[in-house]
Amino acid sequence: MGNSGGTRWSSLVRLGAPGSRVTRLELFYDLVFTFAFLTVTGLTASRPSWVNLFRALLMLALLWWSWQGFAGIGNVVRADQGVLPAVGFVIGAATFLLVLSIPGAFVSEPGGLNGPLVFAVCYFLVRAAQLAVFGWVARSDPAAFRLWRQLAALPVIATVLLVIAGQVPTRVTSGALETGLQLGFWTAAVLVEYVPGIVLGGSYWVVASAGHWAERHSLIILVALGESIIALGLGPKAISALPLTWPVITAAVLGIAIAAALWWAYFDTLAPGMEQRLHAAREPDARAPLARNAYTYLHLPMVAGIIFFALGLKDQLAEAALPDTPPWGDPLGAYWVTVLYGGVAVYLLSIAGCALLVLRAVRWPLLAGVVVIVLVALGAAGLPELVAVAVLAVLCVVTMVAETLRETGRRRQIRELALEEQFAVEVEQSRWRRQHL
Repeated sequence: MGNSGGTRWSSLVRLGAPGSRVTRLELFYDLVFTFAFLTVTGLTASRPSWVNLFRALLMLALLWWSWQGFAGIGNVVRADQGVLPAVGFVIGAATFLLVLSIPGAFVSEPGGLNGPLVFAVCYFLVRAAQLAVFGWVARSDPAAFRLWRQLAALPVIATVLLVIAGQVPTRVTSGALETGLQLGFWTAAVLVEYVPGIVLGGSYWVVASAGHWAERHSLIILVALGESIIALGLGPKAISALPLTWPVITAAVLGIAIAAALWWAYFDTLAPGMEQRLHAAREPDARAPLARNAYTYLHLPMVAGIIFFALGLKDQLAEAALPDTPPWGDPLGAYWVTVLYGGVAVYLLSIAGCALLVLRAVRWPLLAGVVVIVLVALGAAGLPELVAVAVLAVLCVVTMVAETLRETGRRRQIRELALEEQFAVEVEQSRWRRQHL
């Protein structure tokens, strides 16, 4: 579509191909979202409340939708060729400003610009720039261009709702009603962006390269897991700044153990298995629902679950390791047990959902692990912080061991097929390099 304008335009915008993979420029974009995740967890940890937890969820939903635009651009066109690097840097700068405006997105900070208005404008700039690229690609296809014109109205509506959320409630009311109105407008903005994808179905998702789409989402899971590691070491009271005591060592090992279990849950067989299934679904009508349901929608609660887990780590482990706290820390409390245990449970449940949807497999050990984590969480609020985290670590590791042992045959098949593909790609790359380099 995008190359129909002739040689001049094809050199500016080059379409992606079925074998395209993630470029280094797209990894550069993800650095901005690393900062975004750090900002969200940092702000929520500094102001722990149920309202701010819901605000963080809404913020993550809009950030995720912005990231999906990056993923879609890199799948449709070659993000590191032609004019796209310049366009990408503009979008990246707008995204960085969007992240900088997060602290004042709900309540404007004194001494600066109007925070909610700045956030709304930056969000519109990010989404408008992304849609401009999609519009350019779709311009030669009348049906695709008509659909694009409908979709182009969505960020406008969402931006208007964000502006209203930041300006109207403060002028008409105060207190709990003001907060409720604000959260209501934000929720409406999120729904405006997400619901049309469900209504439009396959026509909304066009995945040129299954490998690129799968790899892109795997990498953002790694970014989120990296946030949990950073949260462990750089909380409000960084573990690295504390004396190296047994509670500090315990906190570090437990945090890494849980993060490693979460990594294994996704990357052992689910990630390669989903990519293989996406490759096999070559018809657009079969591929689009997988790209939408398993990746765009089900990966959002995965990322949110990891971020909430990181939020729990950010303050609790370092707090438990301070010399002036009781041995193993103070009682965890209902709020933090919900964040910590709930984040892990949501993540694992999303993985089970992806396995059922894409691989047609019911992962009973994973579901049983989620049930046990939820049941233990009901009584873990009174446990000391490090004890509660230790219990969670044991549950995660046991769940992963049971999951791995149970699916030995299917696991071996997925991993061997992935290894064969890797060998084939390496052989082909070596052959080409011998001939041309």
